[in-house]
Amino acid sequence: MTSTKRAPRFNSFSPSSASASLAKSHNRAKDTVPEVLLRKALWRRGIRYRLHMSQLPGKPDIIFTKARVVVFIDGDFWHGRHWDDLKSKLKNRANSEYWIAKIEYNRMRDQEQRRALENQGWTVVRLWETEVIKDAEKALEEVIMALNANIRAQH
Repeated sequence: MTSTKRAPRFNSFSPSSASASLAKSHNRAKDTVPEVLLRKALWRRGIRYRLHMSQLPGKPDIIFTKARVVVFIDGDFWHGRHWDDLKSKLKNRANSEYWIAKIEYNRMRDQEQRRALENQGWTVVRLWETEVIKDAEKALEEVIMALNANIRAQH
């Protein structure tokens, strides 16, 4: 899976502020608050999973190998939730050219990863971080529905 578009580089830009730079540098790729919330909810229900399998496209956050379901918990900013509104707001902020290109690249890469996983027989569940934080049980039910549908389809 190769993207036709390269990820934008930040080399020619400077941070809008030291605090903004510090905040962005502390964003985690693994073990984020919403990811841990969902994992704990799954564990309480007795549902076991694997984490971050690097051999799968996109290195999903949570993997159910037998049911062939993967879960991504996408950060609202980094993956462009409410993209039209966010893009409009970014146009008026520092380094807007970079951020718009970066998020558009992330969104395109997410679609490519979904296609690659589905072509390999996986069901992809994508959840927004704020939705998981707001209602982890609802997110859990969405994952359980995907698991049940795949398990029924396998039999």
